[in-house]
Amino acid sequence: MKLRPHILFAVLSLSLAACGGNGQTPETPPEGTTAELPSPAAAAAFVDEANASFREVWVGSESAAWDYYTNINDETAAALSKKEEASMEYTSIAIKRAATFDGLELTPDIRRQLDLIKLGSTLPAPDDAAKRAELANLSTEMSGLYGKGKYCKGEDCRDLGQLEDVLATSQNYDELLDAWEGWRTVSPPLEPMYERFVELSNEGAKEIGFEDTGALWRSGYDMPPAEFEAEVERLWSEVEPLYEELHCYTRAKLAERYGADKVPLDGPIPAHLLGNMWSQSWENLYPLLEPNPGQPSLDMTSALVAANYDPIKMVKTGEAFFTSLGLDPLPATFWERSMFSKPEAREVVCHASAWDVTYSDDLRIKMCIKINMEDLVTIHHELGHDYYYHYYYTLPILYQAGANDGFHEGIGDALALSITPAYLHQIGLMDEVTETPELVINKQMQDALAKIAFLPFGRMIDQWRWDVFSGKVTPDQYNQHWWDLRLKFQGVAAPRERPANAFDPGAKYHIPANTPYMRYFLAAILQFQFHKAMCEAAGYKGPLHTCSIYGSKEAGARLQAMLELGASKPWPDALEAMTGTRQMSAEPMLEYFAPLRAYLTEQNAGRSCGW
Repeated sequence: MKLRPHILFAVLSLSLAACGGNGQTPETPPEGTTAELPSPAAAAAFVDEANASFREVWVGSESAAWDYYTNINDETAAALSKKEEASMEYTSIAIKRAATFDGLELTPDIRRQLDLIKLGSTLPAPDDAAKRAELANLSTEMSGLYGKGKYCKGEDCRDLGQLEDVLATSQNYDELLDAWEGWRTVSPPLEPMYERFVELSNEGAKEIGFEDTGALWRSGYDMPPAEFEAEVERLWSEVEPLYEELHCYTRAKLAERYGADKVPLDGPIPAHLLGNMWSQSWENLYPLLEPNPGQPSLDMTSALVAANYDPIKMVKTGEAFFTSLGLDPLPATFWERSMFSKPEAREVVCHASAWDVTYSDDLRIKMCIKINMEDLVTIHHELGHDYYYHYYYTLPILYQAGANDGFHEGIGDALALSITPAYLHQIGLMDEVTETPELVINKQMQDALAKIAFLPFGRMIDQWRWDVFSGKVTPDQYNQHWWDLRLKFQGVAAPRERPANAFDPGAKYHIPANTPYMRYFLAAILQFQFHKAMCEAAGYKGPLHTCSIYGSKEAGARLQAMLELGASKPWPDALEAMTGTRQMSAEPMLEYFAPLRAYLTEQNAGRSCGW
């Protein structure tokens, strides 16, 4: 999912109308007048003014971003950079103005909106105009270089999608290595840009009262930064044993396939063998890891092709899931304005994302849809974002966001959990099946390769950035620290020694795009809490892993009640509205995967797990 500008909060400026039409910023009163003293009335007036002005600015920024991501060229890049620079110009001023109301007794509503202004920035810009322009240009240039990146051998060039296909399908060690290393030829030129990007962003963070950009990011979770870090570590400690079991099983199977000389049975797994460009999800290894061959296939790609699915039919299937819950159909403009396929005549960023471009139910998705099971699941996920937008778009624009950034991703993932064999049968993609224990373990393995395998990757990316932003890690240590963290959390290593200047972090979209990643780790946990709560609302009595809420109006009502809150309440309130509890917990995830964990423990008996 692409971050919306108000979540990025690099887009704070007030229109001339909001400034009384005099062309001056609110911090600079017209000549001969005095600035209004901070008061509850002034705070409320500022929040009203800000909501009106942010709408105008954010719609402009989002529109320019849509144009750029769906048509990468010099013109759209310049337009986006100009919008970002103009937006950044007032960022620090608006945050400082919001801070002038600290210490006042205000209503919870006004205080929350002021806090969202102060703590919502993920790309703080310096006050200096030249540096602001430089930061905006760096942001656009890094994203553009990534989006246009190709690995070339002579005149034979392959883009990321083509290289990902190799990682997903090949079992030739050298071919995998070539594709893996080939994509990482794109990132070294980004390193000096990223180094400067960090310097400028940190300068902006300091100007608004934070030690660095990472400290700013960690402050946005309705709790002190240190408490949030402890919460992340607590959640990771709950799921780490399950990940270690999956790692142990996977490593043994890979050693059988490639030999213990290439995959040591007591060490990390080479990163290029896990079926994914970043080893962040391992579901493409399922044919190799399938516990019970001969069971009905859970990959409906062939069924989708046989049923003549095209991109529109794929998305219509996703929409039908939501309407079965009693939720609204997508607006007609969604079908007119979305990008469902990769255009032939222009460069685009194919990374799937959901949008409300005008913050007024202008819902869209941007995907280069392939007719396969993975993209069917992704469509359900992205539509989860769009339905979140749909049910909170009437709130003040400062509240048009998830309760915290993990909620948006968690909702999309939770709804995708209902793509069970029973659901696939109901929509005609799977013949009648009996959920035997063997089939259950197969399905759980498939789910775990996407969700459990992801957990340490989701945990480590922002840890790397926190360490970079804080100065704990210097530019000459960028790459080494990246692989140190991947070893520590994932038990994954580069297939051979990487140069210090390789800048492998830049080969992951979210680094040059400056997209915080902790949301995905939180979402991986939250989705199972959400799923369990909706299954309970639906009255489902079976094991959690077999539940699909498809067709349940009761589950839909529970979902809608939380979606409508947007960011208007602290996230524990929103979590309580959905689940009845105020604490994030990995227990529902462990409950969901209980059958697989028992299987893995049995299979790993006698093996030396860990790395």
